[in-house]
Amino acid sequence: MSQILQTLIDGVLLGALYALFGLGLSVSLGVMRMINLAHGDLIVLGAYLCSMTVTRLGLDAWLSLAVVLPAMFIIGWLLQRGILNRVVGQGVMSPLLLTFGLSIVLQNLMQELFTSDTRSVSAGAIALRGFQLGAVSLGELPLLTGGICVVAFSLAAWSLSGTHLGRMARAVADDPATARLVGVNDKRLFPILMGIIGALIGLAALLFGMRTAFTPSSGPAQLLYAFEAVVVGGLGSIWGTFFGGLLIGLSQMVGSHINSGLGPFFGHLAFLLALLARPQGLFGRSSS
Repeated sequence: MSQILQTLIDGVLLGALYALFGLGLSVSLGVMRMINLAHGDLIVLGAYLCSMTVTRLGLDAWLSLAVVLPAMFIIGWLLQRGILNRVVGQGVMSPLLLTFGLSIVLQNLMQELFTSDTRSVSAGAIALRGFQLGAVSLGELPLLTGGICVVAFSLAAWSLSGTHLGRMARAVADDPATARLVGVNDKRLFPILMGIIGALIGLAALLFGMRTAFTPSSGPAQLLYAFEAVVVGGLGSIWGTFFGGLLIGLSQMVGSHINSGLGPFFGHLAFLLALLARPQGLFGRSSS
């Protein structure tokens, strides 16, 4: 029984990280109706920036966020302002093709800048600390990751519903033409949103780099987990993405408990079964 409980807790904490991967992608899909295929590569880029900040500047991993979050905000703003704004609203294929090309460019750029050597972000003593709760072992870093995920989702949900920027974003998502008539300039709004998404990516990148090693080609796998969390939860649903990530993480950990090599397979299988059972996602609206 304790082993089952341990597997479930580990799965929830892993799923929290996957949910955080998908948070920025959920905002991008929900507001801009854009699938960013470079999302995973931006996570890896953020992890490299965290690693460089720690090793070159000698900062603590958590203090590196003071450098990485503004940097990722600027990168997101520049990408949207200079490139992605050209294809937003131009159908599905144009953003897909452009961000696919951006993904390839980012992977090759990281290969040139950082080489193909495996890297990670040193989490310090917190990576080794933990405690016993009955028969269950809890690590401090996974628990902190879960807490950060809940706070990030709470702030994102509040921002979209309780701030002027969030109300403009929802107006553009619901009816872009009418939003423009009442003075919402989506071409200026989208770079700000993408900057915020970039900052969220930077936060997820730090936790990702602390948890596992990465290379310039690690991005597509992180994109897959993020996309699965968003789709399972329901397109455009912030809390749907949260629970979608938990489902993928739980399934993956159960698979790893059965066989150490079956974790990713069970996660992807859960994604397929969830789509078959509820194509619009857990919190998505039915098209009928």
